[in-house]
Amino acid sequence: MVSQNSVGSLSIAIENKMATLEFGHPASNSFPRELLDRLTNEINNLSANPEVSLLIIKSKGTGVFCAGASFDELLAVSNEEEGTEFFTGFANLMNAMRKCPKLIVGRIQGKAIGGGVGIAAACDYVLATEQASIKLSELAIGIGPFVIEPAVSRKIGKTALSEMTLAAHEWKTASWAKEKGLFANTFETIEALDTALADFCSKLVNFNPQALIEMKKVFWEGTAHWEILLLERAAISGKLVLSDYTKKALNQFKK
Repeated sequence: MVSQNSVGSLSIAIENKMATLEFGHPASNSFPRELLDRLTNEINNLSANPEVSLLIIKSKGTGVFCAGASFDELLAVSNEEEGTEFFTGFANLMNAMRKCPKLIVGRIQGKAIGGGVGIAAACDYVLATEQASIKLSELAIGIGPFVIEPAVSRKIGKTALSEMTLAAHEWKTASWAKEKGLFANTFETIEALDTALADFCSKLVNFNPQALIEMKKVFWEGTAHWEILLLERAAISGKLVLSDYTKKALNQFKK
């Protein structure tokens, strides 16, 4: 099944109890709100599908995995309510991935920025290429990675998070991400990545389904409060995006 329109594409393929979700957008696989909602809805649907035991999240192409939020939509925000509503999209996605009873494996073929790092962090297991550098650039545009922070901190810790967040113009290498725990393993080429991904997932999906469900619960213990926390964080970002600093920075980035 493929869903595609002017705000990007999303395809879902189910085979051998594995559901592969592939998102795409012409602007470096960034996320307008509608595409965020579509991905969130599909994860919720697959969570209840008895024919699916494992989810794989990937993006289109061989370049950037995900450039985070849509700059065009951020620039279009005109009031605090609109800003909060936009960032609520990422909050809903993070919560859907957290609450999904099936394990989620991330396939990261290229660079991940902002929300893209958040998606990787919300996966239960991530395989990437050596070209998959990561960056949290939010402070450079006057906001911060508030909504995705709990997921990122859960994977790499507060110290590594602060290193990424405060050095907002710096890329961290895939090897750094592996060392900190965001990536389980990295590979030299996309072909090697896909071979390893297929091998890993084919083994994982044949484990006792109930045991996998129980392990997912263990992985996400202590996160029930995210249901409220991430919405509160969305409100912070929604307010900050209206600042003159952010509007000017977004226009400069776009140019």
